[in-house]
Amino acid sequence: MKLVIGDKNYSSWSMRPWVMMKHAAIPFDEVLVPLREPDTQARIREYAPSGKVPCLVTDDGQSIWETLAILETLAERYPQYEIWPRDAAARAHARAISSEMHAGFAQLRENMSMNVRAQRAGKGATPGTLADIARIDSIWSECLARYGGPFLFGQAFCAADAMYAPVVSRFITYAPALSDAARGYVERVSAVPAVREWFDAARSETHRLAELDDDA
Repeated sequence: MKLVIGDKNYSSWSMRPWVMMKHAAIPFDEVLVPLREPDTQARIREYAPSGKVPCLVTDDGQSIWETLAILETLAERYPQYEIWPRDAAARAHARAISSEMHAGFAQLRENMSMNVRAQRAGKGATPGTLADIARIDSIWSECLARYGGPFLFGQAFCAADAMYAPVVSRFITYAPALSDAARGYVERVSAVPAVREWFDAARSETHRLAELDDDA
């Protein structure tokens, strides 16, 4: 299979399936397309009709775009891995908070863009962004208390954790105030080998976008 992604430093959506596949040791070839270049759209459309990353190209040539669709496809193809929680009620909960991440938190996305290389403590803290952060902190704290940690749904790093992994990156970059539970979760996710591998690769990238990277 192929996974088409954008720059690791900037592409939060690309991070999600990449980290899940790496963590589960699902083999794939990475196709990285630098973002916001003149040929970016054309190169992505060779794989994804949406013109957006990420896109999974299966071994039989089918293109799957949109992150949640990719994660569901992986769960179907690799039932031996706990991509979603085994328990039905926990699985429904995991899908609900993953869908909320997929569709929500617009202020966080706008004012705290993902940039692994940057250090922007205190920036982007608008009222709307702080409301998004409070909601995320609440989601994490509830899940950790209900399922016992260390990850959102217990012992296994699952698709819900992958969906929130770019938020972990943002919280490291922008250093907002968090509860003790949320801070501990940030530390644990950051220590997951697949997440560390993504962060290390992001820091070593040479492609830079001036409008996003002026203080990195």
